Formats: sequence, structure tokens, C-alpha cells
Amino acid sequence: MKIDGVPYRSVWVDRDDGWSVRIFDQTKLPWALDILRLTDEDQVAHAIRSMQVRGAPLIGAVAAYGVALALRRDASTANLEQVVEMLGRTRPTAVNLRWALDRMRAALHNLAPADRAAAAYAEAGAICDDDVETCRRIGEHGLPLLQEIAARKPGGRVNVLTHCNAGWIATVDYGTALSPIYQAHDLGLDLHVWVDETRPRNQGAALTAWELGRHGVKHTVVADNAGGHLMQHGEVDIVIVGTDRVTRQGDVANKIGTYLKALAARDNGVPFWVALPHSTLDMSVRDGVAEIPIEERSAAEVTDLTGRTADGRIETVRVVAEGSAAANPAFDVTPARLVTGLITERGRTEASEAGLAALYPDRL
Repeated sequence: MKIDGVPYRSVWVDRDDGWSVRIFDQTKLPWALDILRLTDEDQVAHAIRSMQVRGAPLIGAVAAYGVALALRRDASTANLEQVVEMLGRTRPTAVNLRWALDRMRAALHNLAPADRAAAAYAEAGAICDDDVETCRRIGEHGLPLLQEIAARKPGGRVNVLTHCNAGWIATVDYGTALSPIYQAHDLGLDLHVWVDETRPRNQGAALTAWELGRHGVKHTVVADNAGGHLMQHGEVDIVIVGTDRVTRQGDVANKIGTYLKALAARDNGVPFWVALPHSTLDMSVRDGVAEIPIEERSAAEVTDLTGRTADGRIETVRVVAEGSAAANPAFDVTPARLVTGLITERGRTEASEAGLAALYPDRL
């Protein structure tokens, strides 16, 4: 994707030194476009925990480079195991993190220590390339859904509602839920995106809106609770969201509030689609509600808000009464029965064990 005409991926090896890793500091968006330089695994772990880097596929890719940075300093087997375990503890819900780290371990464990650092950079790069192609194909398979709606509405725009951020800055490129939107826009479809603000961290307002705006896609930011109202009044043709983990039976873990959108969509007959890369599929888990660990993040994300003041300063203010406790579950699980279908790099399918098995027989 491009920012002001300049093509970027969301993670890359520094072109000057050839070994450090560059990412966008997503906690500074949309107010500033800061590019961070990561030089060791501890900085990578901090970037993931603090959400300087976020989005399930991107977390896995950056963690893979964290392994490479660690092995550049110490390529011993003990250090390989230590860094894989340390990085694996940074975020509990998104399965892409563990997938990428397991892939790095498998690729490097049997190599001689002298060969590991170079191989680690190559494998991390391959993970990134795989994610880019995967997300491009997700867009190709999701695009017909938007084209079909456009065909049923001659002269009318296609209205898409999305939740949180599943765009290119949550992946290495293209995005998952936003990939078909970008492809439809680039083909000239008249479409408009309702962007949930996505409290408590406002990833929709801060990241999705920023992305769409930079790419020229028409969009409107709405309060999280406005989605049901818009559906009742025929203002939403389709909901497309991303996901951090999909279970064997098709349950979907995504940013808190996704479940409520699925309920509203079901009540109003609006199709609810989930876009996922293969790295987000967890065939070891069946019942998402019972088995997926839900990350509980800092209460400050609920009690405090950061924004830009009228005079241009970036300030954080408290919006909750002093003395009130705040809970912050970061994800919820949408049962497969509420999901119209899944959009993957291998095609579209129903959210069910049979549907996933047909697309991914190699993962059974």
C-alpha cells in the first residue's frame, strides 16, 4: 500500500544497515507517522505488548524478526528456545504469534549455530512474503461479495461496516477485511465504509479511518453502538471483520464488540463475513467461547482517552469518575452460527468444521 504515493510494508529490514527492523509506531497514529527502529528482541517484545505494533498477522511477522535479531547476537540453541518462549508470552489471544514462532523454531533448530542468523532473516522474510500474498488472495476472494451487492444496487453505493482494524497496517500488506475493500475501490466500485471507532483503543477511528483516507476510500467513523441502528435503517449491506483466531468449528475471536455486531447483523438479515489468513486458523481449539484465552488489558485504556487538542497538542485525559474500577477484556468470541462465512486465501466457505476441512485438509 502507499502513504502519500510512497509504497510501504508494515515491517521491513532497514535498507541502510541491512539488519535492524523498522515498523510504524501505531500508538502515534493518526497524529504522527513515526517509524521505529528495533535492534533486539526486548524492543520487539515491548513493541508487541505496548501495541506499537498490533494486528494478528503483523504481530507474528514482527516476532519472527525478533528471533532473527536475537540470533544475530547469540545463535545458540538455548537462546533460540528462550527468545521463542519470551516472545510467545507477549500477547495471548492472537494465534498468529505462536504460528510464526513455531515456524521459526522448526526452520532453525536443526541448523548449525553459525548458519542460524542468516536463515532466521530469510525465514522471517518468507513469513512476510507469505502474508502479503495471502492477504492479496483474501481480497480477490472477498471482492465478488461486493461486486454482487453493487450489481443488485445499480446506481447505489455499497455500504460496508467493519470493526477494529484489519487493514494493511494490521498485516504486512493489503490487510484481511480491508483487502477486498481496497481492491473494489481500485476497480472503481462506488463503496463507502462505516468505521466503528472501536473503543477502548479506538483502532477504527485512529487506524482504519487513517488508512482508508490515505487510500481515498469514502468512509464515515461511527460510535461502536451505532451499527445496529444503521442496519435497522438499511444503511449496511455487509459486515466484514478480521479475526485473531478461528477455531476448528468456525468460532471467531476478534476485538471486543465484534460479537454484538454479529448479533445485530443476524437480527437484521445483514451478511456477516470474517476474513482470515491461514495463520489465524487454530485447529487445536474447537469451542472458542470456552477455550480461547481472552486478554485482559490495562484499565487505563478504558478510563483514559488520547487525542489532539484545538491548539495541536496531543493530550491524554481521564473520562471516568475517580474511584470507579474499569474492566478491559480485549476480545470476544462470535460463535460460528452467527457467521455468514469465512473469506480465506483459498476461497470462501461456511464457518464450520466441514467448511474449513474442505479448504484446509492439510491442517486436520
